[in-house]
Amino acid sequence: MDKNLTYTTIDEYIDQYPEEIQKLLQQVRATIKQAAPEAEEAISYQIPTFKLKGNLVHFAAFKNHIGLYPGASGVKQFEGQLKDYELSKGTIRFPINKPLPLDLVTDIVKYRVQQNLEKAALKKVSKKVSKKA
Repeated sequence: MDKNLTYTTIDEYIDQYPEEIQKLLQQVRATIKQAAPEAEEAISYQIPTFKLKGNLVHFAAFKNHIGLYPGASGVKQFEGQLKDYELSKGTIRFPINKPLPLDLVTDIVKYRVQQNLEKAALKKVSKKVSKKA
């Protein structure tokens, strides 16, 4: 991977990797698309990103893992199911030498969709309330 490249699409990002890593990235991408069909694909922070009323989830490839970035709340909500994976505040690291837990990725993405939609609805309500005041 060339750290100096700038990507404009998820395909460009994925195409830079060896075939076996491309397959893993495409699995994650397809899983996210299925769990959040209304989400838009983008590149943010030079990694694949899905957006729905704001950032939904990011993912990326590294030497030994695929990183999924559902934010701190996404990791915290599923901590009990993530015991087999390395975690940090908003990051889940799935080893590339083990099958990806795609059902779990689906659940995490659906949770993030719910969070983003609820947050957007609250913003809409608060704007209406402040306009009336």
